Amino acid sequence: MKVGYISDDTYLMHDTGNGHPESKERLMAIENEMKDLKDSLVLIKPIKASAEILSLVHPDRYISHIKECCEDSLFIDDDTTTSIESYEVALTAVGAGVVAVDAIVNKEIDRAFASVRPPGHHASKQKAMGFCLFNNIAVTARYAQEQGYKKVFIIDFDVHHGNGTQDIFYDDNSVFYFSTHEEMSFPGTGSTKEIGVDEGEGFNFNHRLAYGSGDEDILRVYKEILPPLVQKFNPDIILVSAGYDIHESDPLAGLNVTTQGIRELVHEILALKDVPYIFMLEGGYDTQALGDSVRVTVEEMLVK
Repeated sequence: MKVGYISDDTYLMHDTGNGHPESKERLMAIENEMKDLKDSLVLIKPIKASAEILSLVHPDRYISHIKECCEDSLFIDDDTTTSIESYEVALTAVGAGVVAVDAIVNKEIDRAFASVRPPGHHASKQKAMGFCLFNNIAVTARYAQEQGYKKVFIIDFDVHHGNGTQDIFYDDNSVFYFSTHEEMSFPGTGSTKEIGVDEGEGFNFNHRLAYGSGDEDILRVYKEILPPLVQKFNPDIILVSAGYDIHESDPLAGLNVTTQGIRELVHEILALKDVPYIFMLEGGYDTQALGDSVRVTVEEMLVK
């Protein structure tokens, strides 16, 4: 498999302040673990997403608001902070998905892993929250559709529900959103009753995992529940919000998934359908566990 790996030192410039869990050390730990694999990967530099590409999901007024917040290094909420560099960094996080799609279209790669920050799945069309400014995976989905991948399946295994991604596609039958997440965790959304509305009804699926759930619990979902949904929807491309805060070592969550469990989870995802895959980094706040988890993910992506 030709696997693209997308990262850049630009992502280290998003300064969230001392003690914030979404820090540059996260990506530094990933880079340290990826050193030995890079000879097997297609290394791709991200671009800054244009306003036109951002507007596939986010209104112009919202884009301007985020830019102004970053210029003044404002806290958007208690969790979501910005620095003067954050706007350019956030554009480059979105741009990682754009170059991943382009490289797949041009047959340079079959799959891609984007090691980016800030994360994106909590950002809705007009609201930043949960460390997220723009919704990276949602813009990637819309951009992929523009390039001919009309039916997009999004899998989100972050420990927190991707409320922003769900909201963006809630009435859309061309994008299927599937999420597993810890029950009673931030942001409190992701009920099994949330299945979509209007044309999107039936194209949104949430599965809550009990506190303390481990490998067997999460793998059962990905082996038994997810495959028939993918088969029925028959996507042209699969995008993955890869949140490694499911790991047993993560300080912000209460699941007990091991590094080996994450390897097996990724294996099950990649076995779903012979289509292009793009994984985009979301959460994961124990730096060693994060580095290990991304490494096993990319190792699995390299296997046919």
